[in-house]
Amino acid sequence: MSAPKAETANGSRSGGAPIAHGARQLPKVYVEDYSADIRDGEGFFGEKASSGVFRDLIDELRNQWADIEDPIATPTERLSKKTIDQLLQEGEPREAALIHSAVEKFAQNLSSVTSLLMKTRAWQGVKRIAVGGGFRQSRVGELVIGRAEILVRGEYDDVEMAPIRHHPDEAGLLGCAHLAPSWIFRAYDCIVAVDIGGSNFRCGLVELNQEKAADLTKARVWKSDLWRHANEEPDREQAVEKLGDMLRELISEGEKKGKTIAPFIGIGCPGTVLENGALEGGTLNLPGDWASPDFSIVERVAELIPSIDEHETIVTLHNDAVVQGLSELPFMQDVPKWAVLTIGTGLGNASFRNRDADA
Repeated sequence: MSAPKAETANGSRSGGAPIAHGARQLPKVYVEDYSADIRDGEGFFGEKASSGVFRDLIDELRNQWADIEDPIATPTERLSKKTIDQLLQEGEPREAALIHSAVEKFAQNLSSVTSLLMKTRAWQGVKRIAVGGGFRQSRVGELVIGRAEILVRGEYDDVEMAPIRHHPDEAGLLGCAHLAPSWIFRAYDCIVAVDIGGSNFRCGLVELNQEKAADLTKARVWKSDLWRHANEEPDREQAVEKLGDMLRELISEGEKKGKTIAPFIGIGCPGTVLENGALEGGTLNLPGDWASPDFSIVERVAELIPSIDEHETIVTLHNDAVVQGLSELPFMQDVPKWAVLTIGTGLGNASFRNRDADA
């Protein structure tokens, strides 16, 4: 099966994408908005709800014990998510109470952010919000989401908030399967997916299992690989070369195991994605300048992986919160409008309208 060769609106090739990068109209859904830049009297809302903010709240609460013994012995920056969960569930009363207080304060922040978004045109009519990102993958994260839902429903009584159903590490890969029409993948077992984050790069082979479920509800991550670039502080070119190495190794392993891999690489990346595959805004945590006009991650990946299964590689790029949200698409068919929030190094957001809602 030959890979489709499409052009962008201005007629230029950009990674052979079958649809525009950062497209607002996808095969099954409209992306109403993403990376909304909403501000209130205290500044940009994204500064109120990130994993770093939660740790800041813990520190603020610990400082209230400055004149007596700190109830937690370990410095906050060294507390893992697992340890924080243990402090909440099994810690001494002061330890558990401190974490519980941070949960309450952070849930209030998250609910106020959600309320601001619900007042925007793109989010009006949203009935369900999936909350993902690395922060979600903890008991504390789940409690924050549950408490935020209670607060939000005080203002919007028909809005649901729930943790994203897949592990956030997998959701950022699974969503790539919804970036292009499913017929493109009909002859293949897997697609290649990339989740570029402020701390990590993750690559995976997504097994589509379309013979079991055409709507991709049975899709799963067959194999993935993680590189934590934040620990190594590479420059941009070193980071891109590492990404190429990860992709080559992953594709090779899949082929050795007999997987048929579509000549398609879907990428989720922070920032605003332009139709030609360029990035702007929201890329500050990535290694080097990814918003430079002389750099295109789409073109670089197409150069590093020029073909898969002897066909020219299609590379399609979209915002990472959009891609993570798309992992929920098969399970959002009972509501016309829905949205996603991702809590990690920053706060991502996107809202969607199902295309069949127009019928």
